Amino acid sequence: MRKIKIIEHVSLDGVIQAPGRPDEDVDGGFVHGGWVVPHFDPIVGQAIDDVHAAPFDLLLGRRTYDIWSAYWPQVARNPMADSLNAATKYVATHRPESLAWGPVEALGADVLAGIRAAKAKPGPDLVVWGSSTLTPILLGRGLADLLVLLVYPVLLGRGKRLFAADADPCELALVSTQAAPSGVIVSTYEPRGPLRTGSFEPD
Repeated sequence: MRKIKIIEHVSLDGVIQAPGRPDEDVDGGFVHGGWVVPHFDPIVGQAIDDVHAAPFDLLLGRRTYDIWSAYWPQVARNPMADSLNAATKYVATHRPESLAWGPVEALGADVLAGIRAAKAKPGPDLVVWGSSTLTPILLGRGLADLLVLLVYPVLLGRGKRLFAADADPCELALVSTQAAPSGVIVSTYEPRGPLRTGSFEPD
């Protein structure tokens, strides 16, 4: 069974909305699009390259799919563009007939079943970018195998967040971490099961 790898640009207060450019996603009146750009440096770029170094397919929410389908097919040929354009995109959507950027497959009406079916198919690992809807499902149902967070030294206050308020409690194991000169912290985690609790009170 192939692995699911989640990679996210995230602010210190948990926002993932519109990291790449001002008009990327203005839902909810979000006006801070492009907030990662001033902090992007070679270490951040290398972390992204590392996730995409081996062949991969994509697991995407509909918003991310629409943003990327309007951008990546127009990019001049380079290794990242070529890999993204060639990858099979598995998309959570209610409008499968409008998926034009292929190769592509809709996850179906039962998104969770669609994710499990995609993970069980032969093929390269699945990479997830930018979905505040899919990520809690993947972590809460034990479907994610790796979580790479690029945490930027900014507070955005409002916007779509990486983890929903009703995300299932769980634990993560820190695999590696690195501080970039720009102040970005790149941390890689593996899920470690349900949340444990305890007390500092003496028995």
